[in-house]
Amino acid sequence: MSQESTSGREGPALREMEAILLELGWQVTRIPVEGAERYALLARMTDDFDVTLSTHLDTVPPYLPPRLDGDTLWGRGACDAKGIAASMVVAAGQLRDAGVRAALLFVVGEETTHDGAHAANEWIRANLPQRPRVIINGEPTESTLGVGTKGAQRVIVRTAGKAAHSAYPAMGRSATRDLVLLLAELEQVEWPSDPLLGETTVNIGSLAGGVADNVFAPSAEARLMFRLVTPAAEIQERVGQWAHGRASLEWGVMVPPVRLGVVDGFATSVAAFATDIPALTNWGTPYLFGPGSIHVAHTDNEHVHASELTSAVTAYVSIAKAALRRLDGN
Repeated sequence: MSQESTSGREGPALREMEAILLELGWQVTRIPVEGAERYALLARMTDDFDVTLSTHLDTVPPYLPPRLDGDTLWGRGACDAKGIAASMVVAAGQLRDAGVRAALLFVVGEETTHDGAHAANEWIRANLPQRPRVIINGEPTESTLGVGTKGAQRVIVRTAGKAAHSAYPAMGRSATRDLVLLLAELEQVEWPSDPLLGETTVNIGSLAGGVADNVFAPSAEARLMFRLVTPAAEIQERVGQWAHGRASLEWGVMVPPVRLGVVDGFATSVAAFATDIPALTNWGTPYLFGPGSIHVAHTDNEHVHASELTSAVTAYVSIAKAALRRLDGN
């Protein structure tokens, strides 16, 4: 956490994690990811491993330095997800000592395009014919097992106007006005829902447009993110109907919703956020678990209790062993 690792600038944190893993006796492989000093880290003992503990080392901005206050660890990455990475390193060591063929996978780019997970997925397909059977992904789920996660769909909505002196409305058209009126209708659209994952939600993340307050705006755009509970095609169709003839659409990164594995003995929850899991399809049956709360992630008050990080070690070991027993029919 003392190393800033905002998405795209993960190099120093990767180097520090790699040094820790090597010191603990792991064989470490760098999986290349596009960009300077960007790669995923795979730590293993042999090519054949059964279970992988995985999370991401990139964070959202702004950087917040770490501070330990009693049992509370504050700072960027405390729960999302460097604290989780620490718990996983200890848990993987315990699994290894217990004879479980375990590995660790730390990726980058989770907060943006999931490019680290995609790179890892392609790497294992090309390099390891014997695939792992289970992957446990770490995100702050308040120490519950996720039974499912919503997906995500990004889209840029653009309107076009005609620049003119704002004193003469008949001479121009305001793209910003058109965009605002269009966005106001989002509340009236009936979005899909799912009995397990809940309601589709949409966030207007950013707005831009216009050149001056006395000029009709020639262009404007809004960046939206939908939290998906159904296939993306359903949202894309309804958004197309909503914007028809009034705006252009540029579809961005999509992460599908997923349903996940569970084992006995853990409380469960549904994650409204997206994860790397849909991009890690070659890594085995997915599970989702992590200490800390998503409600403080991405905020200036990001924190996690150190005692919860310690408890997560035991939880990861238990989930890994139970997941493998389940696959073996035991």
